[in-house]
Amino acid sequence: MSELVTRVAENVGLEPAKAEKAVGMILGFLQREAAEGPVARMIEAIPGAPELVAQYSGEGGNGGGLLGGLLSAVGGGGVMALGQQLMSQGLGMGEITGLARETIAYAKEKAGDEVVDEVVASVPGLSQFV
Repeated sequence: MSELVTRVAENVGLEPAKAEKAVGMILGFLQREAAEGPVARMIEAIPGAPELVAQYSGEGGNGGGLLGGLLSAVGGGGVMALGQQLMSQGLGMGEITGLARETIAYAKEKAGDEVVDEVVASVPGLSQFV
């Protein structure tokens, strides 16, 4: 996992500990929200990803707080709730977009374009961020 975390830290400009937590939160979100088969194949293909998901997937809770609950109620949860959770960790929108793009690009290198494209397509609204 350190290769992905180092890449995100360097390319997005995050402290390594913050990059690790943010990547774990994104992968945990994908594990909960994406199509089960493709996301399982993707996570297994990324070295250290299962452990990172286990460590950070509970961060921020599934509801995303009051705003996340409201967004879910009007159909805007999911990606928006994840964005709120990442912002609560001190990330700005530019950093979140960079983080998402680096994570998806790395996942494609390890799991292949087809698998990762299935994961992204299975999460409503995700494609606009990656």
